Amino acid sequence: MLGQLGRSPWHNRQVPTEPDVTATPDELAVPEAPAAPAVPAAADASAARDASAAPERSRGRMPNGLRIFLVYAGAILTVIGLSLRFVIDLAVSASVSLVGVVVMVLLAYTIFTVTVVLQRKQVARGLALGLASLTIPAIPLGYVSFPAPSAGIAAALFAAALAITLFRGLLRPDVRAYLDQP
Repeated sequence: MLGQLGRSPWHNRQVPTEPDVTATPDELAVPEAPAAPAVPAAADASAARDASAAPERSRGRMPNGLRIFLVYAGAILTVIGLSLRFVIDLAVSASVSLVGVVVMVLLAYTIFTVTVVLQRKQVARGLALGLASLTIPAIPLGYVSFPAPSAGIAAALFAAALAITLFRGLLRPDVRAYLDQP
């Protein structure tokens, strides 16, 4: 029984070694493939054009607005990764903290948004705009966070420039056209 495992039922089949001499040449001939139906030249050209256009639309180049957004999302993930040590230290004293919940929600939202952007889903545009909206409170927060006024102004200007760049990039029509999967 053990020697029979894995063997096919045709393993012991006898294979004829001599050709059948009683067959006629017509019986041994390979049948020809049926001929393709005749297609008018105009219909053939339009079908070829449609077939070549479809892959170009699906493989289009990613708009710069989405590229900027992906860099922004990567920066958010980097900051979250660097702040996890602080969150874990808080979890030692209190198992659930507001900071820990906010960081985990932001982490999940960012990862999900990046995933749907890379999958070119239509819903990604709204999620990306929601994540970009985090730059708006960063403007006054950057201004009041530094004791030196010049550093606060520089941080606020950087946050404002980032917000304008993200929103202008994500609201462009080429981003809407690129995110075309339902």
